[in-house]
Amino acid sequence: MNNEAAKSCISIEELTKKIVDTDRKYNLSKILSAYEFAAKAHGDQKRSSGEPYIVHPLSVAEILVDLGMDTDTICVGLLHDVVEDTEYTLDDIRALFGQDVALLVDGITKMSRIPIFDKEEQQAGNFMKVLLAMAHDIRVMIIKLADRLHNIRTLGYLPPYKQRRIAQETMNIYAPIAHRLGIRTIHEELEDTSFRYLDPYAYSEIEHVMLLKKEKREMFIDSIIERLSRRLEQEHFSKTPMISGRVKSIYGIYKKVYILHKNIDEIYDKYAIRVIVDTEAECYLVLGIVHSFFRPIPNRFKDYIAAPKANMYQSLHTTVTSIEEIPFEIQIRTWDMHISAEYGIAAHWKYKEGIQKRDRMEERLAWVRQVIEAQQTSDDVEEIVNIIKNDIAPEEIVVMTPRGDSITLPQNATVLDFAYRIHTEIGHKTVGAKVDGKMVSLDYRLKTGEICEILTTKDPNKGPSRSWQQIVQTNEAKSKIRSWFKKERREENIQQGAMTLEQEFKRCRIVIPEGELEEFLADDLKRHNCESLEDFYASIGYGGVSLTKIMPRLKEQYIKKYGPQPESDNEELPIVEPAFGDGGGCITIDKIDDIVYKLAKCCSPVPGDDIVGFVTRGHGISIHSKNCINYVSAKLRGNPEEMERWMAVKWKETAKPMKLSTNIEVVAVDRVGLVFDVSKVIAEQKVLIHNLNSRLLKNGNAIIYASIHVDGTDQLSNLLSKIRRINGVISVDRARK
Repeated sequence: MNNEAAKSCISIEELTKKIVDTDRKYNLSKILSAYEFAAKAHGDQKRSSGEPYIVHPLSVAEILVDLGMDTDTICVGLLHDVVEDTEYTLDDIRALFGQDVALLVDGITKMSRIPIFDKEEQQAGNFMKVLLAMAHDIRVMIIKLADRLHNIRTLGYLPPYKQRRIAQETMNIYAPIAHRLGIRTIHEELEDTSFRYLDPYAYSEIEHVMLLKKEKREMFIDSIIERLSRRLEQEHFSKTPMISGRVKSIYGIYKKVYILHKNIDEIYDKYAIRVIVDTEAECYLVLGIVHSFFRPIPNRFKDYIAAPKANMYQSLHTTVTSIEEIPFEIQIRTWDMHISAEYGIAAHWKYKEGIQKRDRMEERLAWVRQVIEAQQTSDDVEEIVNIIKNDIAPEEIVVMTPRGDSITLPQNATVLDFAYRIHTEIGHKTVGAKVDGKMVSLDYRLKTGEICEILTTKDPNKGPSRSWQQIVQTNEAKSKIRSWFKKERREENIQQGAMTLEQEFKRCRIVIPEGELEEFLADDLKRHNCESLEDFYASIGYGGVSLTKIMPRLKEQYIKKYGPQPESDNEELPIVEPAFGDGGGCITIDKIDDIVYKLAKCCSPVPGDDIVGFVTRGHGISIHSKNCINYVSAKLRGNPEEMERWMAVKWKETAKPMKLSTNIEVVAVDRVGLVFDVSKVIAEQKVLIHNLNSRLLKNGNAIIYASIHVDGTDQLSNLLSKIRRINGVISVDRARK
């Protein structure tokens, strides 16, 4: 038997001894009954390693004992595969071991049937069930993590393609969850073992380097422990501090060597010394001693006691250098913090036995509820995949409020994410922000240690902008913005969604016969929980449905049903050839020349905009953009006589640029030189300014209106992007009348 198999094996006698040796009270009789039932149920079943199948449930139960879980959880560790793999039913489990055990077994059985790596959409929907199970009883996920840990320990018995699939699934799903639950003992082993199968070359290279210096490393760590112990003996502590040393995990080193492009010698926290004391005050006492005894490296101190990580991890971290000029990290924490750091949410069951008075399980589970809430505001189930990748195991920053409160956010979070993390209404009412006392734009990306102040308006009608969904980085903020639009702007969402879908259909050359649209979209209506076309339009409008994700499928569906659209169809659209000046000129519509038209001033369309013509009484045709409020309102009213006056038109391609007038609106924090800076940027982009004026708003901000001449939407988009970078600018967009 090789080392991997040996590591996975445990007998019931060894498990019993481990249970008896703990300082916890277990119902050993119930656990032994669960073992006997599981052994009988699995009978002669074997694992891929050739071991009797019962070795796996025994090993899962051992991991759960090490985590300090309760009697029922350990019973479920022994029984978790019975319903899935044997003839026994959930009713049998309930009759013998009670409702609590049966419910946990049922949760694990349902999770076992989830094909995580299937279609992305199915993966997302299924993982949502996992989150709901976690929210109902977190023990389901702890048992599943123990199950996955033992499975990945014995991955070597499977064929290579299965090894990589399971390792990738573990790295993407289970390791991040273990991290957010704060269970370091499982998190690091899941990562390291998965990494060994996903990139064996890099794993071996790091392992080899670490082994070459193993003896030297151990001598160094021992010498630091000895020196620090002698120094701490000179102080008075309630109990003698415990000092130990460790080496960073292989995957942890890999992330810094290969991802951050660092040399292995540049990783300062490769070596770590841990000091455990009794009280929080003693943590800071040790910190002062360490900094007087070793030379601290600037900007390498982190106080996770005052500002805990999102998974509730607490410690003081400081990086110092020894007299040999070797950098190393020192972590200082109390025993309660240590138990929490090692066992995370599993320590909740230890706390019940009096190890810690505070029960922080509710705080640790907050992120599960946030993810569920974010998913419920989105009608696009695929978004859950991004939530898992971005929100469950983020690289974190800690930003301070002006009052000194610390807010933990993912890296790249903006001031808008910060505002929504403080409170939903603060996010909705945001009009600006200051970072370290200086005005910044709403898309400013925060960094650890910065102090952020959010500026809000008292206007009761103020709400978020649709463009904010492209600015915010956290799914929490996106969810809150979507919720606002979903609740407050249904009619507007329907209009916006219908217009956006029409534009996407036109871009993809999809033309659905009249009366067949709802049937064509039936699968997507069901997929996104929409009872009608209006619900579907509204979901597109507030961002619950992402058309970029579903259009490839819709186009494929369209071609299968109707066949490809001929290229000549575009020629059926009439052509508008804009004249220079204030409007008026000639267009060609259905081969009839010399029709007078003008560009509508309500929306000032420019080349690149989707446009539509309106037949006026006695003044030719008025050209509007398709998102003009007049056109959208007419469509919503649906008056047949009025709609007959709207006609399809398009821009004529010309050799030379067509300079057309449009208006922009800039909202910014008022300051000296603001108008100059805006006009300077417009001039630098070689855009002609026809008119420019500004006025002061009641909230102290300024609004600038500019009438300009541009070649088309590309030049306009580039200009708006440049203006957004001006100091103090809050928003910039096309101005509508």
